Amino acid sequence: MSEDFVEGAFLGLATEQGPADVAIVPLAYELTTSYGTGACDGPRACIEASGQVELYDDRLDADLPAGVNIITEPVWEGTAPTLRGQLDQLADHAVRFFEGDIFPLFLGGEHGILPPIVHAARRHPAVNEDLKSLTVVQLDAHADLREDLDGEIFSHACAASRSLDVGVGRILQAGVRAYSQDEAKRIRSDERITTYFARDTQHPHTGAAVWGRWLEELRQLSGPVHLTLDIDGLDGSLVPATGTPVPGGLSYWQAVETIETLFANPNVAVVSADINEIVAQDGTPLTQFTAACLAAKIVASHVLARREGRWVSTHALTEATSSTFFEHFVSSSSPENKSDRRSGSRQVNP
Repeated sequence: MSEDFVEGAFLGLATEQGPADVAIVPLAYELTTSYGTGACDGPRACIEASGQVELYDDRLDADLPAGVNIITEPVWEGTAPTLRGQLDQLADHAVRFFEGDIFPLFLGGEHGILPPIVHAARRHPAVNEDLKSLTVVQLDAHADLREDLDGEIFSHACAASRSLDVGVGRILQAGVRAYSQDEAKRIRSDERITTYFARDTQHPHTGAAVWGRWLEELRQLSGPVHLTLDIDGLDGSLVPATGTPVPGGLSYWQAVETIETLFANPNVAVVSADINEIVAQDGTPLTQFTAACLAAKIVASHVLARREGRWVSTHALTEATSSTFFEHFVSSSSPENKSDRRSGSRQVNP
């Protein structure tokens, strides 16, 4: 371990003087889990495990931080007494990292963090308040397209649905292998959703060709992108401690190839990313270490994009909109759905 190692900092890296280039933003959010628990401790576990990740990246051909200033934010923990209040707080916390020249990597926490993050992303100059221009690229075992789970519309199982409700223009999914009949129907009928099922990408005979089509889909993208990586998108043998592990998932190298291909696209601005559903594993650090390795790959890919001119420094919007996450959600939702939706008023247990 280097003498310069900083305990509690991502990769053990010290913060340099001057403005931040990359912000590691831990979000200890876990309010709607439906199976395994512990995601609220995932960000801390991931940052701790990152201290054992090699700083050298082969594509970057340099050790991180490679000339950029990487800061590790304090762990965010919501204080509001309701689910609604905590989601508003999370969106308010996230919005300050979308100022144009900072690349935020959010660490969760359950996947319910996604809708308030993409709501906050509207403030990025590349998005410019037009969320229809934003594509979400999602690696996940689950489609997360449910209307609700056990009556809660802001469940982690509804993260992609609520992101579309907020106004996201398109979602590209890979790794999906656990989903409901209603979700299957929506995938077929909603032109905003493109899903590459794990059954197809992991097929022993034809999977390579399907995976090649997924990579080509990423190469054809343009405009601003948010990358959301639910750690259970990987095969359960790699991340057994995540909240809802599922067999038959993506390999580690498929996740890496997705990250590298997306960031290498010259027509895309990856404005932010998150890794979620990280759970600390007893007995072995495999789950959190895998998450930390992928986090380092995302950061290295962003640094390479900066170096090669695919990240242009821009300035924050001069006028802020005043709507909270929930106000924006209600105004974006279809009228026929408003009357029978829960508003996130469920009390949070202390």
